[in-house]
Amino acid sequence: MSKLVIENLSKSFGEQTILNQLNFHVAQNEIVSIIGPSGVGKSTLFNLIAGLLAPSSGEILLDNHPITNQPGNVAYMLQKDLLFPYKTIEKNIALPLILKGVKKGEALKQAHLLLEEFDLAHVAKAYPKALSGGMRQRIALVRTYLFSANFILLDEPFSALDPFTKKEIHDWYLKIHEQLNLTTLFITHDIDEAIKLSHRIYLLKGSGTHDFEEMVIDQKLRKTIDFELSDAFLNYKKSIMHRLSQ
Repeated sequence: MSKLVIENLSKSFGEQTILNQLNFHVAQNEIVSIIGPSGVGKSTLFNLIAGLLAPSSGEILLDNHPITNQPGNVAYMLQKDLLFPYKTIEKNIALPLILKGVKKGEALKQAHLLLEEFDLAHVAKAYPKALSGGMRQRIALVRTYLFSANFILLDEPFSALDPFTKKEIHDWYLKIHEQLNLTTLFITHDIDEAIKLSHRIYLLKGSGTHDFEEMVIDQKLRKTIDFELSDAFLNYKKSIMHRLSQ
């Protein structure tokens, strides 16, 4: 079952066409990554899905309902965590609920329960400055989930992390994604990251037609120990690099 469907989506700014007749989908509970060089329209695509931009043509469907040019239907997380430094983690997490009209006491209660579910209750009373970059990104992901558990857009959220922290947060997010039945569309420049996290990968090369190329990742292989050191992983990486260079 498709969670998100993009139909013939195009976006131009003046005479410059950024996206041209894109068609793709994200199934329920999938992690789908989009890889491509800078400037081909990946962030523009996310802004269209989030309702922050209006397309020149085409339609965006979420759960079979049109959401084109309608903000507030999906959660959108950028590279920066954007946590409020003067609020505790618990209060940062509660903010989306308060904005939705939940009373402060109830919002804090729900925030604490959610932190427990995400294995983060031990930092509830801490302030962002006391946490590592990886921990702040975990908190930001929890807050993003609260804005809309329905569908999550991640725009290079792990790019600033060191390799060891990135590996930890990858493993954590895969666990949480399965535990909470999330659906995620993910932009990254990191090919290894896309292969490790994704069910499917779309390659956006910035050609004249801006067509996507799809790559399906074998989930049995992806879940094996040392997948990232395997010949299969290397073959996926070689294929992506070759396709992007054409």
